[in-house]
Amino acid sequence: MSTVTHADVLARRRHVILNGDIDGFVGLFAPDGVIESHFAGPPGKPVRVEGREAIREYSRRVTASPLRIEDFEMAELYQTQDPEVVIVEMRTKGTVTTTGRKFNVLSVQIIRIRDGRIVHSRDFADPRILEEAFGDARPGR
Repeated sequence: MSTVTHADVLARRRHVILNGDIDGFVGLFAPDGVIESHFAGPPGKPVRVEGREAIREYSRRVTASPLRIEDFEMAELYQTQDPEVVIVEMRTKGTVTTTGRKFNVLSVQIIRIRDGRIVHSRDFADPRILEEAFGDARPGR
């Protein structure tokens, strides 16, 4: 059993995200780890990324996009009855480099952490905030 706390894992996640450390980010996940972004895909179909290599590729695409995360902080951390699961309110601030527009997103994440590794991360954020920041410069337009 790991002595690494959920808060430790989340603090490390913040550090690697703010430093653009893709390998460090991927290393936070279990080999079969999953990331789901429930409102990022087409209606009714969340973005789902499974396994470290898929998480690495997804992270490379996000890092290469015009989204620049300037701050990523945990506003609240709630422990659930399941000792592996936490609910996190995250506040993410950044800029879309193609438009210069700032964004400030509050999201709720449900994260399962086992033995110091993220097993499953589900993100619930309002996609309209990023759509507004992208304006007409959204990828694919």
